[in-house]
Amino acid sequence: MSENSEAPSGPEPGSTTPGPQPEPIRFFGTTWVEHDSRYGLRRVGVALGSLAAAAASCFVLRFAYQGLEIADVGSLVGILVVLMFAVCSAVAFRKTWEGFSHRPADQAREDNLRGLKTIGFIGSLFAYFVRSFLEAPGEKLRRTEYETAVARYAKRRATRTGNPAGRKTSKASKARKPRRT
Repeated sequence: MSENSEAPSGPEPGSTTPGPQPEPIRFFGTTWVEHDSRYGLRRVGVALGSLAAAAASCFVLRFAYQGLEIADVGSLVGILVVLMFAVCSAVAFRKTWEGFSHRPADQAREDNLRGLKTIGFIGSLFAYFVRSFLEAPGEKLRRTEYETAVARYAKRRATRTGNPAGRKTSKASKARKPRRT
């Protein structure tokens, strides 16, 4: 299932199970559905990995800041760079966190914010770290969509029970009976 599409109403190609299929989550696949295949270890791994990546990123940004100090560009530029990374990280954290709970209403706006979120990648990494304590990042959203799709599929299947050909025959036989006068 793509990020902006509705749950599929039939089996995916190569799938043997009829009905909607769960959307895989990065690093988790479809283990989030039943919490199987070392789901807990994957959550710990994602939490530790995102924290380690954020720490390494802060270390690299520290070297960049020291490069600015060595270049003697002035305190104003240093303050602006730190402020830029702080604001971009805060926006990236908020947008990433919101992305775990609902789909973006305006995809064009999200595309415009991609550069800002790239600069503030540390905020996105921290959002992954914090969310991994609660669930697989994006699990609640996908579980809600998947359960809704399964319920819709079951409702459609329930309304199609019986043999439609048999119902037509019974109606046709009633229409063929001659009227008594």
